Amino acid sequence: MNDAPNIVEFQDLNVSYGAIQALASVSGVIPPGPTGLLGPNGAGKTTLLKTLLGFLQPDSGRMTAFGLDPGRAPLEVRRKIGYMPEVDCHIGGMTAAAFVAFAGELSGMARDEAISRAHEVLYYVGLGEARYRTVDTYSTGMKQRAKLAQALVHDPDLLLLDEPTNGLDPNAREEMLALIADVAARRRMSLILCSHLLKDVERVCQRVIVLSQGRVAATGTIAELTGEQRAAFDVRFKGDPAAVLRALEQAGCETREHEDGFRVFVPQGQGPELIFRLARQHLAQVRHLRPGTESLEDVFLRALGHEVAG
Repeated sequence: MNDAPNIVEFQDLNVSYGAIQALASVSGVIPPGPTGLLGPNGAGKTTLLKTLLGFLQPDSGRMTAFGLDPGRAPLEVRRKIGYMPEVDCHIGGMTAAAFVAFAGELSGMARDEAISRAHEVLYYVGLGEARYRTVDTYSTGMKQRAKLAQALVHDPDLLLLDEPTNGLDPNAREEMLALIADVAARRRMSLILCSHLLKDVERVCQRVIVLSQGRVAATGTIAELTGEQRAAFDVRFKGDPAAVLRALEQAGCETREHEDGFRVFVPQGQGPELIFRLARQHLAQVRHLRPGTESLEDVFLRALGHEVAG
């Protein structure tokens, strides 16, 4: 699978809305497998997906999907893609079985095939017993599963998932992530997961693209991006930590709030003794200290230049 050609490639891509430039000289690839697309609101994630689907034409640069230009062959590209939008997309009064079958027909499937496939994917996502209920009566978690089913019905080559765990309680979120992970691993379907929940991306994806202000801030496998491990320590202080944190930053450390304490990244060659020494000098006490590992969240914040001082 790793030797297969890239599914999507884009080079020096520029896309604007009038005077507003949404993507600026963006380059990257989407290889087979699961890829996370990260970035704050307004970073360009939706613009990139709309360009991939052929809804937007780039001002300059190029994009190919499955070897095709989405701007010139949008329908051919879309037939190969399943899309699970963030917002509800069901049709009022339709049962889940009818809704998913209709999505299959829209993707070019024959009616009988679409109906048969709709029942299959509804069972797969856990809605088999509820497939004849109208989607209007579903809970939020069930509606999310129905959206996933309609994206899967035509067995696409690439699945686009936009905030698939949005609005879900912890149990429903875990079940949705397990489904997505199964789609990627057992069914070996490539996917792009757009999410602001970095733990969701870490759970499912092998690689990420981080966008910021219309540009690529970081890209690569999660293992590569977190591979150059900075020495990190999760610390809790007794007393006011402000003076200690300022001293640590002056000594070349980076700090940010983490859970109920702080994460401190120390310069190369330094260790926890620096934290203890500066705490003593500023009359603070280290109540808890343990080695930390650089996570996708740390990579994300570093890529955006948002290392937050405590």
